[in-house]
Amino acid sequence: MRSDPNAAPLSLKIAAIGGLLFLHLPILLIFLYAFTTEERTYAFPPPGVTLKWFAAAWERPDIWQALTLSLQVATAATLLALILGTLISAAMAQARFFGREQISLLIILPIALPGVITGMSLRSAFGLMDIPFSTLTIILGHATFCIVIVYNNAVARFRRLSGGVLEASADLGANAFQTFRYILLPNLGTALLAGGMLAFALSFDEVIVTTFTAGQQATLPIWMLEELIRPRQRPVTNVVAMVVFAATFFPILLAYYLTRNGSETAGAGK
Repeated sequence: MRSDPNAAPLSLKIAAIGGLLFLHLPILLIFLYAFTTEERTYAFPPPGVTLKWFAAAWERPDIWQALTLSLQVATAATLLALILGTLISAAMAQARFFGREQISLLIILPIALPGVITGMSLRSAFGLMDIPFSTLTIILGHATFCIVIVYNNAVARFRRLSGGVLEASADLGANAFQTFRYILLPNLGTALLAGGMLAFALSFDEVIVTTFTAGQQATLPIWMLEELIRPRQRPVTNVVAMVVFAATFFPILLAYYLTRNGSETAGAGK
């Protein structure tokens, strides 16, 4: 029987499976130990299965405070990124001017830099401007990379949109708002939705920049980081990790399906 010439070699399949296990097995272990009956150790296999840690997490007010703050920050940062990212992408896609490529590089630089550099820079800037560290500084810190996510998606869609369509709209008597509502928004809708969901997901689970820009507040990822050094109720931390996973995985998955048939850059680089 003749073998398929397009089939991958067995060694390549084994390597691919090994790579997938290396990436995802730790996540599965987190899910597994969210149901363990043992509070402090990670014996394998788990000594028993229980749902009590979900109830324990539900009754912890500190978890709800951290979750509420994370949702507030992610929502505000996403809205800010949608507004500024769309405006910047429109200017960069439609205009031609000296230094355009250099400015484009500066726009995407925050997502290319290590989070430590971004966090230190923001902390120094807030200190020089005497801005107290609060929820506002966390939002501004997250917006630096959320804008890039929206920009990447929107600018790719703008480049696919013919400028003649906008000129035709103006020739037919439409004002700027009507052109935006009936021409731009329908064409940009999926790109902005995908960019917004990606920005929300990345803001929700951001740790490094938050560490440098937060005051006394603790977002949910920061709460998890602090809880990892405590010996009590470790499975509760795993339960919260499942929440963070769901809050980031499903928006990213939906954003992928919205942009997989287009040329949008769905947050590459973060």
